[in-house]
Amino acid sequence: MTTHPAGKYTDFEGLRERAVALRRAGLSRRQIRDRLHIDNNDILNRLLEGEPPPEWTKRPNARDDLRDRARELRLQGWTYDRIQVELGCSKGSISLWVRDLPKPERRARSREEASAIASRGWEAKLRLREEERQRTKQSAAEEVGRLSDRDLFLVGVGLYWAEGAKSKPHDRRERVTFVNSDPNMITAFLAWLKLLDVAPERLRFAVQIHETADAAAAERFWADHVGIETPQLLKTTLKKHNLRTNRKNTGAGYYGCLRVDVLNGAELYRRIEGWWSGIVAHAQQRLR
Repeated sequence: MTTHPAGKYTDFEGLRERAVALRRAGLSRRQIRDRLHIDNNDILNRLLEGEPPPEWTKRPNARDDLRDRARELRLQGWTYDRIQVELGCSKGSISLWVRDLPKPERRARSREEASAIASRGWEAKLRLREEERQRTKQSAAEEVGRLSDRDLFLVGVGLYWAEGAKSKPHDRRERVTFVNSDPNMITAFLAWLKLLDVAPERLRFAVQIHETADAAAAERFWADHVGIETPQLLKTTLKKHNLRTNRKNTGAGYYGCLRVDVLNGAELYRRIEGWWSGIVAHAQQRLR
């Protein structure tokens, strides 16, 4: 067997008969190529044109199984979304596989089903909101950085003037008393007093709580929070219940308020008034 300069076999028809016979005998393309010494794929394609490959040479196609399963589910009335979740393939592929099938009728949802779907969607939205809220809080906390003594000093002045007891022209009482239900506010106030060198011996603590709450639990909570023993607390003040008041803070985490008194605090109070006046003066200058 020889070839002419163009590379084509001179006895092409005879060669084709041999190739077809080998193919029908179950040989693969590689086996035929090696048997007939053919090194040109184009020639081999022409020799085997129209001859199907033997079954054993066909590779199984996993996507054929997916396609068959997708069609089966579509015939059962499944939506593209459900099929996608079930099979893990794209909606584009599903559309190609089942587009010749009739579109399933949309079944009207019951009130319970609609409510459950809406609830799941709302829960997911709330979860995303909470995650975003926590990211924002964390980012903001990192912006504060390290708090200097002057930073804490100014924060404490503002904190006291917002939440602490203040003397009135018609009721002059120069005392330092701070009441709050937020443990973190109490912590910040105590840190501020420590910065001002207020001795711990000058501090007195008392719980103020609604009479329907667990006063004993509140006393233990606040005593632990400020680092003293429960007997060291002053007498707890119980607030009378008002039937017209719709109270929200009635859960297990309700501990009322803690009052912090500074003994002999008149001088400190006057200084707080002065510090606040200085802050206000600077704020007014910035507004001009």
